Amino acid sequence: MGCIDFPSILTLFEYSFKGSSWLRFAASCKLDHSTMLKQILAKLPRKLSKSNLVDSAGSNTSSSNTTDVGNGFQFTNSCNVISSRLNVVKRMSSSIFPASITTGVEMIEPHIPFNDVSNSDKQNLKLNLCCSLYDFSDPDKHTSEKDLKLRILMELVDFLASDSAKFSESTISAMCKMCANNLFRDFPPKYPSHYSRGESEDEEPSFDPAWSHLQLVYDILLRFLNYGSLDAKVAKKYLDHSFILRLLNLFESEDPRERDCLKSILHRVYGKFMAHRPFIRMAVSNIILRFVFETERHNGIAELLEIFGSVISGFALPLKKEHKMFLFRALIPLHKPKSVGIYHHQLTYCVVQFIEKEPKLVGNVIQGLLRYWPVTSSQKELMFLSELEELLEMINVEEFEKIMVPLFRRIGCCLSSYHFQVAERAHFLCNNEHILYLIMHNRQVIMPLIFSALEQNTQKHWNQAVLNLTQNVRKMFSEMDQELVLECKGKFEEENSMSSVIAERRRLTWERLENAAGPLPNISGPLEAATWVAAC
Repeated sequence: MGCIDFPSILTLFEYSFKGSSWLRFAASCKLDHSTMLKQILAKLPRKLSKSNLVDSAGSNTSSSNTTDVGNGFQFTNSCNVISSRLNVVKRMSSSIFPASITTGVEMIEPHIPFNDVSNSDKQNLKLNLCCSLYDFSDPDKHTSEKDLKLRILMELVDFLASDSAKFSESTISAMCKMCANNLFRDFPPKYPSHYSRGESEDEEPSFDPAWSHLQLVYDILLRFLNYGSLDAKVAKKYLDHSFILRLLNLFESEDPRERDCLKSILHRVYGKFMAHRPFIRMAVSNIILRFVFETERHNGIAELLEIFGSVISGFALPLKKEHKMFLFRALIPLHKPKSVGIYHHQLTYCVVQFIEKEPKLVGNVIQGLLRYWPVTSSQKELMFLSELEELLEMINVEEFEKIMVPLFRRIGCCLSSYHFQVAERAHFLCNNEHILYLIMHNRQVIMPLIFSALEQNTQKHWNQAVLNLTQNVRKMFSEMDQELVLECKGKFEEENSMSSVIAERRRLTWERLENAAGPLPNISGPLEAATWVAAC
C-alpha cells in the first residue's frame, strides 16, 4: 500500500458504532478509549516492502524522505500525518466517551427500574423524556413510544407520592416545561349554532383521546404544587403570568374531566402564590367579560365560579374596592347570557358569599338582578326568582325599603304570568316567612303594587293550582290588614271601570275614522288588487 488513506480509518471507526448507541457499545465491550485506539492502530500496516518503496519514490521523490529503521523502511511524513489525525480521533473518542465512563467506572444499564436510581438522579424525574408528543387520533401509531411514556409518567407519579423528592431550580424548570409541552395546546374553533351550549339536554360531552397521558400530567402537576418542600419563591419564576394565562385558556376544553383537574390546580396556584392572586382575578374577569359581551360561548365558566366561591369566602373585611368591582362588573353581568343555567348554581353561591361578607351590598345586587331580568325566557325567570328569594332572606328592613317598589312591580308581573311555573314560584316567594315579614312592615306600599295581579288571577287565570295559591295569598293579606285589602279592591274596580271607558272611547274613535274614510274601493281585477296592496 503506497499511501495510507486516513478516511478509511474514520470509516472503520464509524462502522464499529453503526446501529448501536455508545452506551451499549461501551457497556458490552468494556473498553476505554486507549484500548479502542490500539485496536484501530493494529489494523494499520506498520512496514512497507522495498518494491512499494521504489514505486512510491519514483512517483513522488521530493515528498518521500526516508530513514532506515532496521528491518524495514518507514515514511516520516506519512507517520506525522497519521499521528496528527489519530490525535483528532482520540479527541473525538474522548468527547463521545465521558471521562467518568472511560476510567473504569461500572456503567448503569439502560431501562433500569426508577426506584433503583440514586437520589441525585431522581431529581431529573425523567422529565425530558416526557416532553415528546404523539398523535392519539390514530391508536395504531407510535404505540411503543406511547407505552414507554405512559410508564415513565406513572413512575413520576409514584415518585412524587413519596416524601423523598427534593426540587432544585433546574428540576422546577424542567417540570414546568414538561407540563407546558403536554398540556398547553390549541382547541378546534367553535362555530356558532342555533342552540347555545347547555340548552340541549341530550348533548354529550367530548372526551380527549390523549386523556390517558393528560390525566397523569395533571396528577404530576398537582402533586408538585402540593409538595411541602417546593420553594414558592423559586417556582413563581417559572409559574409566571404567561403560564397562568395559558392554564386559564385550558378551561375552554370540551372534556369535563380536564376542567375538573384544572379547577383543582388553579385553586392550588391561587393559594400557594400570593403574588399572582391579583393577576388571576383580573384574568378571570377578562374571561367573564369576553364571554358575556362578545362570544357567549365558554365551557369553563361553572368551574371558574366554583373556584371563586371559595376564594370570595377568604376575602378580608372590609372588602376592597377591587373585590366589589369584581362583583358588579363580572358576576352580575353573568346573569345576561342565555346559557346562564349551566353555571347559575355556582353564580348564586358567589353572590351570596359577597352578601355574607358585606350585607349592605344586597340592595345594589338586587337592582343589578332586576336590570338583567328575563322577559321571554321562563326558565331563566324561574332561576332569577330562586336567587331573588335567597337574597331577600339576607336583607334587612333598611336596605329592603330602598328597592321594594321596583322589586314588587316585577314580582307582580310574575304573579300574573301565564306560565304557571313562574306564577307558582312567585306565590311561593310571597309565602316566605322573612319576605312576608318585610311585606307586612311595608304593606301600605307593597300591597297596592301586587293586588291587581292577584285579582286578575282570580278572574281569568287558566291554571287551577295558581288560582288556589292566589286565594291563599289574598286570605293572608286580608288577615293582615282587612281595611287595606278593601281599599285596594276599590281602587282595582275603579281602574277597571276607567279602562273600560277608555276602551269604549277608542272603539268609537276608530268607527268615526272608518266612516270618514268611506267604503273601500271595489277592486275587480287581480292587477289592480296587487297595485292597491302595494300602495298601502
